Amino acid sequence: MRIICFILLVTAGLFARCQKESPKIVIGIVVDQMCYDYLYRFEKNYSENGFKKLMKYGSHLKNMHYNYIPTYTGPGHASIYTGTTPSIHGIIANDWLERSSNQTVNCVGDLNVKGIESSSIYGSSSPHRLNTNTVTDQLKMTYPKSKVISMSIKDRGAILPGGHKSDGTYWFDYGKGTFITSSYYKTELPKWLQDFNTKNNAVSYANIWTPLLEEDAYSVVDDSPYEKILLGKTAPTFPYDIPNLCRTSGSLQPFTMSPFANILLTDLALSAIKNENLGKDEYPDILCISYSSPDIAGHAFGPDSKEIEDMYIRLDLDLARFIKSLEKSFGKEGFILFLTADHGVVPVPQKLVDDGLSGGYVFVDQIINQLRSSCKNQFGTDFIQGQDNLNIYLDYDLLNSRKDSVHINQVLALFEKELLNIEGIKQTARGSELNKRIESNDRLFQMLSEGFDPKRSGDLLLILESGYLPKSSLSLNPQQGTSHGSGYAYDTHVPCLWYGANIKNNELNEPFNITDIGPTLLDLLKLPRLDSMTGKPINAILEP
Repeated sequence: MRIICFILLVTAGLFARCQKESPKIVIGIVVDQMCYDYLYRFEKNYSENGFKKLMKYGSHLKNMHYNYIPTYTGPGHASIYTGTTPSIHGIIANDWLERSSNQTVNCVGDLNVKGIESSSIYGSSSPHRLNTNTVTDQLKMTYPKSKVISMSIKDRGAILPGGHKSDGTYWFDYGKGTFITSSYYKTELPKWLQDFNTKNNAVSYANIWTPLLEEDAYSVVDDSPYEKILLGKTAPTFPYDIPNLCRTSGSLQPFTMSPFANILLTDLALSAIKNENLGKDEYPDILCISYSSPDIAGHAFGPDSKEIEDMYIRLDLDLARFIKSLEKSFGKEGFILFLTADHGVVPVPQKLVDDGLSGGYVFVDQIINQLRSSCKNQFGTDFIQGQDNLNIYLDYDLLNSRKDSVHINQVLALFEKELLNIEGIKQTARGSELNKRIESNDRLFQMLSEGFDPKRSGDLLLILESGYLPKSSLSLNPQQGTSHGSGYAYDTHVPCLWYGANIKNNELNEPFNITDIGPTLLDLLKLPRLDSMTGKPINAILEP
C-alpha cells in the first residue's frame, strides 16, 4: 500500500509539474503608445490589482527598447510577434510608398479581400504584406488544434499579432461601431461575436467622459495650449460628451479615443475566452489584445495631459478586472500574460521649445519642394518620385532615361548637402548603405538599418534631432498634439511585464530588445524557433 501511495504521489507531482510547465493560454497585451514612465508617473492612482500587480508579482523588465527606426504601430506589433525587425518582416511603417504603383499602401490594406459584416474600406485588410511567420503562426503549425484569437480597435493592432493562420482576428468598424473581420479569415462572424455586436455596440458604451478622481489627485492641469481641441469643443478640457462629439463629427472617432473603447475591448476579450473555450483543452491557445485608444488620445492630447493620465488610471481598472477573471478561470499557474507597448511618444515639441529644451518641427513637404527645385536647377529634371515616413524615393525610370546618365549618387549628394543645413535634421543615410547591413557604431544608423527593407524603403532616409517631429505645412495648429517614430528613448523605451506560470518574480535592469519577446514566447510554449527570428529568449524571467 505504501508503494502504491508513493507512486500516486510521484505521479501527481509529475502531473502538477507538467501542468505548471505547460500553461493552456498565453495572453499578449500591447498598449498602443505606452511610455515606460507611465508605470511610475501614474502609480499613486493605480489600483493594487492592475499594473502594480504585474510589477510586484511578475517579472519586470525595466530597460526594454525598440531596436529599429521607425517606431510606429504596424512595425511594433509585427516585431513583438515575429521576434525580428522590419528589415526582415517587411512592415516598415503603417503606410509606405509602393514604387511599382506609385501609390501609398497600408501595412495591412488588401483590396483583394472584403469585409465580413462590413461594406466599408475598414474590412479590406489582411496580413499579406507581413513577410515572416509569427509566434502565433508557429503555434498553429505545431498544434493545429490550438486556437489563436486576436483583437484591437485598429486593424493592424489585431492583424499583425494574429499572423496568417489565426482562428479569429477582429477589429473595429468606425462606421458601424462593431467588430469585424475580412474574407481572408472567414466567410462569416462566429455566432458569439454576432451576438456580442448586437448587445455591445459602441454606441451603448459611449458616455460622458469625466475625470475619475478628484482634481487634486492628478499631476497636471486640465487646460493646456498643447492639446488639440476636438470638433464641437471650445477648449481641450473635461467633460467630453462622447455621444455628442460622435454626432457632431459624424464619426465614431471620438469614441475610439475615449476610455470607453478600452472597456469595450476588455469585454470582447473576456467574451472570446468564454465562447472560444480558450485554455480548456490540452492544446495551448494564444489571445492577442491591443489597446488602441491610448494612442488615439495620446496623439491629440500629448503625454503631459490630464486626459492621458485619466485614460491610464481607467485602463488600470480594466486590466485589474481582466486579471481577476483569468485567475478565477485558470488559476495563476494556468496562464501566462505579458504586457508591452508598440512604441512611446515624444512630448509635444512646442512645449519642449517653450520650456527651453530641444524640440521643434520639420515641415517635410516644404523641404521636398525645395529639393525638387534644386534637382531641376542642377540636372534639368525632378528625380523625386515621392516621400513617406522621412524616406525619399527617386524615380528610377527618369534616371535611366537620361542620355547623359545622371547617376543616383549625384542626386543624393545634392540632397544631402541641402538637408544637413536644415534645422531639425540630424543626419541622412543612403538606402544603398543601409542595405549592406554592416554593423555600425552609429546607434541611430544601425537602428535605421534594422528598419530598412530594400523593396519598400526609400533611397535617402532622414533622422531628425531629438524632440523634433515631421509635419505638413497644411497641418492645423501644428503646435498641438504629438507623435512618435524616432530612435530616441522617448519612443523606444516601453514597459515589459510578465506574469503567471513559470514566470519569476524579479526586476531586471539589463537592456533587452523588443525582438526578444517572440523567442521567449516560443520557449515558454516549447515551440520550434523561427529561422527569421533575430531576438534571443529572455531566460532570466523563466523559472527553471
